[in-house]
Amino acid sequence: MPNSASRPLPSGGSIRPITRWGTPVMHQELKDVTAFDDSLRALAADMVATMYAASGVGLAANQIGVDLKIFVFDCPDADGRHVTGVVCNPVLTLPEGRERQLDEENEGCLSLPGAFIECTRPDYAHVTGVDENGQPVEFVGTGLLARCLQHETDHLFGTVFGDRVADRARKKLYKRHRELADRYPDDWPVSPTIGDED
Repeated sequence: MPNSASRPLPSGGSIRPITRWGTPVMHQELKDVTAFDDSLRALAADMVATMYAASGVGLAANQIGVDLKIFVFDCPDADGRHVTGVVCNPVLTLPEGRERQLDEENEGCLSLPGAFIECTRPDYAHVTGVDENGQPVEFVGTGLLARCLQHETDHLFGTVFGDRVADRARKKLYKRHRELADRYPDDWPVSPTIGDED
C-alpha cells in the first residue's frame, strides 16, 4: 500500500467567506488547474486559513467560490495520524469487489454548516494529483481521511455529500441546517459563529 506522507500546508493566507450549497459553483464540475503560479499558491493559503477558521478537516476551492480543481486538507487517518496536503486535479481510486468495505458514519460539510447525517462511503481511498507547485502527490486514506479525500474530490466534480444520501435523510439534513443557520453569518468564518465570540 502506498504511504501518505504529509505535505506542508501553505500559510499566511486570508480567511474567506464559505460558499453555501445551492450556489451554482457548488454543483458543477470545476476547471482543471493549469497554471501553478503565485496566484494559485495564494489561493491555497487562503483555503488553508479558511479551513482552520471554520474548524474543518478539508476545503475545496468552490467552497470559497473559486472554479478550480484544488482542495486542501488536514485530517486524521484511522490510526489518528494527521495527514496534510494540497491536491490539484485529483484522480480518486476506490476499492472494488471483495476489497470494498463500507463505513457508515456521520458526515458534514462546511458549506452546509452545523448539519450532520450518516453517509455510507468506502473505508479506503487513494488519491493522486499534483500540489500547488505542480509536483506529483499521492495520498492513501483510511478512517476519517478516506471520507475526507472522497468528500473533497466530490466537491471538485460538483457533488455535495447530500447527493449521496437517500431523499429522507437529505430532508432531515436540510432541516437540521435550517435550525442552526442563524448561528452562521453570511460571511462565516470571517465573522465567527454567533455564540462563539467569547
